[in-house]
Amino acid sequence: MSTDVTIIGAGLGGLTLARVLQVHGIPATVHEAEPSPTARSQGGMLDIHEHNGQLALKAAGLFDEFLDLVHEGGEASRVLDKDATVLLDEPDDGTGTRPEVHRGDLRRMLLDSLPAGTVDWGHKATAVRPLGEGRHEVTFADGATVRTGLLVGADGAWSRVRPLLSDARNEYVGRSFVETYLFDVDTRHPACARTVGGGSLSALAPGKGILAHREPGGVLHTYVALDKPQEWFGAIDFTDAGAVRARIAAEFDDWAPALRALITDGETAPVLRTVHSLPAGHRWDRVPGVTLLGDAAHLMPPSGEGANLALYDGAELGEAVAAHPDDLEAALTAYEQALFPRSAAAAAEAAHVHRLCFDADAPHSLVRFFTDHEQPG
Repeated sequence: MSTDVTIIGAGLGGLTLARVLQVHGIPATVHEAEPSPTARSQGGMLDIHEHNGQLALKAAGLFDEFLDLVHEGGEASRVLDKDATVLLDEPDDGTGTRPEVHRGDLRRMLLDSLPAGTVDWGHKATAVRPLGEGRHEVTFADGATVRTGLLVGADGAWSRVRPLLSDARNEYVGRSFVETYLFDVDTRHPACARTVGGGSLSALAPGKGILAHREPGGVLHTYVALDKPQEWFGAIDFTDAGAVRARIAAEFDDWAPALRALITDGETAPVLRTVHSLPAGHRWDRVPGVTLLGDAAHLMPPSGEGANLALYDGAELGEAVAAHPDDLEAALTAYEQALFPRSAAAAAEAAHVHRLCFDADAPHSLVRFFTDHEQPG
């Protein structure tokens, strides 16, 4: 089996690339390990930024459809201390500079924009190898193979494609999140609902935090952050949801009840999300016929930019390929020359934001960051 463009990973970046290529009349196939588009939850709310994510959706010809998905009021944000004292409260001003959408809705929109059969579900890449002259072969878990003239690793943090380009390894940043949900919150969890408000909440202290977001349908989606070694989390039995909630909540025993309840009253099995990053300034030498986008290229701590960067990477790569139809290497060179400094700047900013959120002066350091950025001039 042969194809011109093979994309590994049907996340936001890989799908955006496929869509932009389609807009320009260039076929592509996306191979995804998940068995179907509904195989798992697709995460929570995303704020899509004017300078990257929104530009990508415009390049994909999907901006109007995107606007129909926006969660009204979702741009509101609050910063609290552990006593639930509100230190910063920014309402949704309606300007739409960073409108909130659910990741699952955004992914579904991208999938629906592609011709039937573009995504090959249940096709997990297990090995890749160069064939020479810029061509590569991908082997899948079922033994099937595909040979391609352009291989794109859009396969996330633990990319199978990345080793073709880079020896870099993901590094644990010393922080993990524990994810949980509350449902029908205005009726069943009114104190939590009032504390979070209509958008996002960041309740912070040195080395820990409770971050929550209101989603459509009366849902509160919570990430509990703790600066602990991986071994500390490894000692917790995550198959026992009650024991996990109790152990994590014990780290917040002097926090306000409405904040602790976001942990103790969780209605889904807690899920551990360890935070890893690639080395600062990660880049690679040009290798014919292959490149990366999204977390495969520039894994960094979550800061609100990851999804936006993946969307933008996909659109930029698609536009570069379309602009150089007879010179693939020129397209990849142009794409990567812009990708590397963009990624390095975003990774530095993400690391900086994480320091502000969890340093010795948190949450006041984060409040100062926001208020300084809002000053005129």
